[in-house]
Amino acid sequence: MSPSASSFLTSAPADLARAAELLRQGACVALPTETVYGLAADATNPAALAQVFAIKGRPLLDPLIVHVLEQAALAEVAEPDPRLALLAPLWPGPLTVVLRRKSVVPDLVTAGKDTVAVRIPAHPLFREVLRLAGRPLAAPSANPFGYVSPTKAAHVRDSLGERCPWIVDGGACAHGVESTILDLSVPGRARLLRPGPIPLEKLRELLGEIEVVTRAANQQAAQDAPGMLERHYSPATRVVLFPNGTLPVIANLRSAVLFLGRRAHAPANADVFLLSEDGSTEEAARNLFDLLRQLDARGYETIHAELAPPAGIGAAYNDRLTRAAAR
Repeated sequence: MSPSASSFLTSAPADLARAAELLRQGACVALPTETVYGLAADATNPAALAQVFAIKGRPLLDPLIVHVLEQAALAEVAEPDPRLALLAPLWPGPLTVVLRRKSVVPDLVTAGKDTVAVRIPAHPLFREVLRLAGRPLAAPSANPFGYVSPTKAAHVRDSLGERCPWIVDGGACAHGVESTILDLSVPGRARLLRPGPIPLEKLRELLGEIEVVTRAANQQAAQDAPGMLERHYSPATRVVLFPNGTLPVIANLRSAVLFLGRRAHAPANADVFLLSEDGSTEEAARNLFDLLRQLDARGYETIHAELAPPAGIGAAYNDRLTRAAAR
């Protein structure tokens, strides 16, 4: 019998073994990571990968991230780079690295390019399924292409429904924004393609100079790694941004305002929502996608969102909001 749209698998060993077996058979399974929920498929199976693109409505030109269990397993899908040893303290964790691909990686994963994006996830359920499946897994965010990423199992069910019948429920994701993407595909050059939970400051401590890809270079970067399109992570509701520490001018009575922390003089003619009681950027990033989804369902005409100080994970928070607001 085909499973229903709400066929959640649990963290029980039997359910994780079931998820691994489904993946080995070529099915897609939504899995929790420490960043967002991913729509996982066998990264060596073109038929399974094609399902990922079909379920998400994802264009074939957008590459996928390949997840492996440990650093030694990177050699199965990517060419070695001596700088990876310097990044060892960050793995397992929310860091994706773009390297030269090996021929075993299907073109569907890389959008036909000679590079591949790889990650060693930290979430214990994802890692256990990886171990049981015994093969690398491609896992873009488990949502319709371009929409707000899922940070809870219910988000996957609500967004994909029967298109994704198998969902491992691992609770809310710890970081709430997608992984940092670092490009090491060219010897002697390091580029930050996408900010994420691991900040640029930490990467520079380990590697030294790192070029930051600007928004003007997004078109080229979008061909190198996922999540780089000008408009992405977007609710249906219009998003308008305002600087950190300021108050927005609200003319529309059907507006919502997202603040990082408490504001004594919030606009009286709009509904106000706090992403963090004490203004923590880490907490705000963790709650951002969940709250955007909630507000998108309430029929607001506009969501006004406060940007964060750009240091640390604030860069990732601002990046996601800026792409959500692009039109």
